[in-house]
Amino acid sequence: MLDLVGIEPTDLPQRQGIVACVLYRDGQRVRDVGVEELGALAGQEGGIVWLGLHEPDEGLLAIVKAQLSLQDLMIEDAHLAHQRPKLDIYDNVLFIVLRTAQLVDKEVRYGETQLIVGKGFVVSIRHGASASYAEVRLRCERSPELLRLGESAIMYAILDFVGDLYFPIIDKITEELEVIEADLFSTTPAREKIECIYRLRAGLLKMRRSVSPMIEICNQLRRHDFPARSSAVKPYFRDVHDHVLLVDEAILDLRERLTAAFEASLLLSTARQNDIVKKLGSWAAILAVPAAIGSIYGMNFKYMPELEWSFGYPAVLLLMLAICVTLYYLFRRIAWL
Repeated sequence: MLDLVGIEPTDLPQRQGIVACVLYRDGQRVRDVGVEELGALAGQEGGIVWLGLHEPDEGLLAIVKAQLSLQDLMIEDAHLAHQRPKLDIYDNVLFIVLRTAQLVDKEVRYGETQLIVGKGFVVSIRHGASASYAEVRLRCERSPELLRLGESAIMYAILDFVGDLYFPIIDKITEELEVIEADLFSTTPAREKIECIYRLRAGLLKMRRSVSPMIEICNQLRRHDFPARSSAVKPYFRDVHDHVLLVDEAILDLRERLTAAFEASLLLSTARQNDIVKKLGSWAAILAVPAAIGSIYGMNFKYMPELEWSFGYPAVLLLMLAICVTLYYLFRRIAWL
């Protein structure tokens, strides 16, 4: 998806993979520029060039590398993607890798964003599932006082946007968990609940692998002086750190609640099985009485108790009924039936 905000149709980049390439100066948008102008315009008269890329090919990255004099390892990581979230410094250039998440048709899909930040330029590279940064660009352009803080302001805006994208996913998982907790004591088969809980726990584990490294990245950005970072942006990085920390704590809280729901589901399943065993055992004991008496009188012996008594047959039936009723009462009393 292309970031079309503020770009006229005739000014759209023609090269595949380029979303937007814009020059900013004194907190204001100046004009769209070509990727071949990066080297000449980056840092000129306080200007900042923000180049947005989406899954660029090797040729496009080679042009960016040549224009900005970037390290080979940085460009290699930017092309291959699938990197662990991290913050590296190459000479005077920051290289940040972030894991992004997005809800697509009620399914969480993950992508990757790399930020290359140096004096006078910011290169954002998106891979896989990730929302367009058109909203971030518009937000920066609407806040000239923020954009005047330089490259670190754009870096902050992207970090904040990536962190905020996790909140809708947390809300979605919370809704599913509340349904599970509300339905925990119903007669729904425990297997279905356990499968759902397992799926949610696996998803949270994967999400935490993406979120947790961002905490350390934000810590480094707000505590240390890095190239192209203004000291005035420190409070903004602290705000991002708080947001990411909130997401991480929410993930831990949800995992704890899922663990409790999982254990409760297993205990309830075991309790229901015990109840079934008790009921089967109780009825087996009750039915064993008439079966035993009937089998004795069915052995066709000549001399048997009360065999020739006229009331023998109903007496035996009443005896069996009395014993069965007594057993039923006793089992009901101890809550087996």
